[in-house]
Amino acid sequence: MTLSNPHGIGPGFAVARLDEIDEIDDGSRPFRPVRLHFGIQTFGVTAVTAQSNGDPLINEHEETEPESGEELYVVIAGHAKFDLDGEAQEAPAGTLIHVSPGIKRSASARVAGTTVLAIGAGPAGTPYAPSGWELLAPLYPLFESGDYEEGANRAQALIAHDPPYWAVYYNTACFEARAGRTDEALAHLRRAAELSPSYVAKLAPTDDDLAPLREQAGFAEILGG
Repeated sequence: MTLSNPHGIGPGFAVARLDEIDEIDDGSRPFRPVRLHFGIQTFGVTAVTAQSNGDPLINEHEETEPESGEELYVVIAGHAKFDLDGEAQEAPAGTLIHVSPGIKRSASARVAGTTVLAIGAGPAGTPYAPSGWELLAPLYPLFESGDYEEGANRAQALIAHDPPYWAVYYNTACFEARAGRTDEALAHLRRAAELSPSYVAKLAPTDDDLAPLREQAGFAEILGG
């Protein structure tokens, strides 16, 4: 996937049509990684377009993770139906819906072609820090199916150019640990900790995917122990 703009006009701005951004399928619904396409570093933004009436647009979630922040959803085409903590909200084109962390939310399409932009921020008082989850999204089904060896191999390609995203290295380590590739897993967990020591220190001690690493001498060192 290219991070450059297909109409690259200059160093200060870039232009693209939504349909010029390739969709990524994470196993739940395809989305367009707008932030990744432009290389945006200060806020997250993705776009989802429904192929059929009833298609999911926003998977149910509450944004309760440590890196969660408020979100703004913009319906730019069609008609969506949102569920916000059990309350239904109709959202035709032009509707904006602002949701705080901790509110359970989901959305589906009323008509085919409905498109929603999801714009996210970092936690209150904290700058947004992209994790690179969009790069990993195509590999999520491999976690579910237990194809850890294939996941590790495909993740290797994602880190070949040393992307600045802790989650890419962290999840690569998870695949490798599950696949029995201990040395590689430790090396990539170390890189994840260099990029985001706080998140790795919070997640790694109880992550079942990393259980094979906990008896290794380097594991505690990586976590600062």
